Amino acid sequence: MRRTLLRAMSIAGLAGLLACASAYALKIEIDKTVVSATAGISPRVLPARANAPVEVDSVTRIKTTDGSQPPKLSKIVFVFDKHGSVDTKGLPVCTMAKLADTTTAVARKRCGGAIVGTGVGEADVRLPGQPPLAISTPLTFFNAPPTGGKPGLIAHAYETVPAPKALLVPFSIERIRQGRYGFRVEIQIPEIADGYGAATLAQATLGKTWKRGGKTVGYTNAHCQGGRLQVHGKLSFTDGSFFPGTLTSPCRVEG
Repeated sequence: MRRTLLRAMSIAGLAGLLACASAYALKIEIDKTVVSATAGISPRVLPARANAPVEVDSVTRIKTTDGSQPPKLSKIVFVFDKHGSVDTKGLPVCTMAKLADTTTAVARKRCGGAIVGTGVGEADVRLPGQPPLAISTPLTFFNAPPTGGKPGLIAHAYETVPAPKALLVPFSIERIRQGRYGFRVEIQIPEIADGYGAATLAQATLGKTWKRGGKTVGYTNAHCQGGRLQVHGKLSFTDGSFFPGTLTSPCRVEG
């Protein structure tokens, strides 16, 4: 009971601290689980009002201090700075049906025009009677048909342990009004390696540009207000633990 209370107090304290902090990177340790994250937006020189195309990059690492398997990630929620936008007009879409049972190479070939981001995922797998195994997969993010008017995305990964299988995670980008934040994404994490795997790394870069009416437009866009752009994330695990954190990326007004 006392340990549960201390954990709750620690998390609440961290949440309050991180909500006020400005950081390129953060590291949180609760009990034996350590979560570290970085986030950035480029270019950093942006207009003061009109949005311009940007590339958004994030890296999240999960480990334990004693070498045991980390808790299994169940959900990630991000809220993003309101000084930006997502533009999908004229961008090809891909569907779950097209991506079902595909390797990374096949998925990217089928829906190359709909790719809006790529990355890498890694996991710690503990199969019964076998030594720990580290696995890795490319991640691909495809523009999907909108859901209820909200821009849709499909994250694609491909695992080979214990058997070859495509992992597809659909989600959408929701408009919100929450102080500094204007967009929300909730991602439900599927079982890795039939439940024997725990995520240890998620690296993703989102951003795509194309021509529309002779003008270069971007999937992810932003302008600079207050010298920074900000994102808040919360990682939830199947054991009930969760890790909140706020990251900022500095920017300056062009000219």
